[in-house]
Amino acid sequence: MPHYDYRCDDCEHEFEAFQSMRSDPLAKCPECEKHALKRLVGSGSGIIFKGTGFYQTDYKQAAPSDGGDSDSGGCGSSDGGDSDSGGCGSSDGG
Repeated sequence: MPHYDYRCDDCEHEFEAFQSMRSDPLAKCPECEKHALKRLVGSGSGIIFKGTGFYQTDYKQAAPSDGGDSDSGGCGSSDGGDSDSGGCGSSDGG
């Protein structure tokens, strides 16, 4: 449930209220009892995602256990590998 910040234009009282997104904005100040509340617009704290699958680290592959380079001459490697090997997916017999 989101929280909203309010300020009374009459008495300058500021507070936050937890309300449903479907609820109408509050109008009556809890301090001075006048109908002078304004909902403040702010960045808030943002959306909080809980659980797995929301972060880049959730999809990272495990590092190689041998401590070697993960790009060991495979397709798309930029290490300038052996050009005589026939390239990626080459089926040259020899």
